[in-house]
Amino acid sequence: MDKNIIKIISDNLNIGFIDMVISNPPAGSELLKIKIRPVLLKEKLIYQATEFRDKQVFHSNYSREELFEKLPDWLENFMKQIFLRTQTKQITILISKKGKTTIKSRNHNLTDTEAFNHNMLSHNREKAYILKEGSPVPFLADLGVMTLEGKIIKAKYDKFKQINRFLEFVEDILPHLDKTRELTIIDFGCGKSYLTFAMYYYLKVLKSYPIQVIGLDLKKDVILNCNRLAERYGYDKLTFLEGDIASYEGVNKADMVVTLHACDTATDYALYKAVLWNADVILSVPCCQYELNTQISNDLLKPIFHYGLIQERFAALATDALRAELLELVGYKAQILEFIHMEHTPKNILIRAVKKSNRKSSNSNKPEKKDSYEKCRKFLGVEPTLYKLLSEQYKL
Repeated sequence: MDKNIIKIISDNLNIGFIDMVISNPPAGSELLKIKIRPVLLKEKLIYQATEFRDKQVFHSNYSREELFEKLPDWLENFMKQIFLRTQTKQITILISKKGKTTIKSRNHNLTDTEAFNHNMLSHNREKAYILKEGSPVPFLADLGVMTLEGKIIKAKYDKFKQINRFLEFVEDILPHLDKTRELTIIDFGCGKSYLTFAMYYYLKVLKSYPIQVIGLDLKKDVILNCNRLAERYGYDKLTFLEGDIASYEGVNKADMVVTLHACDTATDYALYKAVLWNADVILSVPCCQYELNTQISNDLLKPIFHYGLIQERFAALATDALRAELLELVGYKAQILEFIHMEHTPKNILIRAVKKSNRKSSNSNKPEKKDSYEKCRKFLGVEPTLYKLLSEQYKL
């Protein structure tokens, strides 16, 4: 193989490296292309290679040395094209059937914002999965996400990514969970419990947190099946119950409340319960925000609300923004984050709220925030369920 190719890659695999795609395989090759990008994993810079093979995708992490050991195999036996990007240039390398190498390089200057965005893209953790493809996880096999050998089932790949994305959010809030005592976690509207099992497996099995997890749902057959699976795996601190979010009184305290795709105002009741229990952490993925769409009314906004689809989407976004603001008013630090990319599911917003440790500082701007919230609420002409539930107790 042309040593000049390795030198070019080596010279550009620096701090400005964005990504590299190795492609153009010979006819009939199972390996279609490889994409390589830098990833920060536990503060260590590695290179993640994504191999596209037939209808499957495989991820591997390499050190710089390991990557250069692998490159000759990919290039000599499979690929004839390399496209490499850094923050200052892009390089295309073409290898003919006879082994002749053609190199084209073009300089470009990214703005500071573009460079920052590329850098964040290169170092995000989404593909460095917590539950890894190729490592069998029993509950994922029983729930139909992977085979017994750990291979992800193609039709469930989005679900696999969603589970790992959720676990990243759980990983982020670990500093807010007390590991010195048993923690109670409530999952409202758990459904088939892909994420409930994943959360239990991650916290209890992988991280050894002392937890009990209660999953709640209205579907009796789903609850029976989930309890059977929990028993099969020996998950003695994971229980599923049939019940309604609004009326559930099974515990006096919850340390973490999770509500995933609870429909319409069921999310509001789950958030209300979490606040009453003084939960340290709330993770909520809302669904079907109908309520404000029937209430919202503002003469200034009539020109845009004339279009039903626009009003519906505006109302859904306003619903979640007002929920997050209410959580801020009652002592939480709230964020609205992208749960999973819109191309995979329209239910892609996650509200993450963490109890503020310093009550004095959290109350310092409360009158101003309360006034701002109230003006916004009246401007839109709405009275959200969570607002009504919290108003009397917290004097909103």
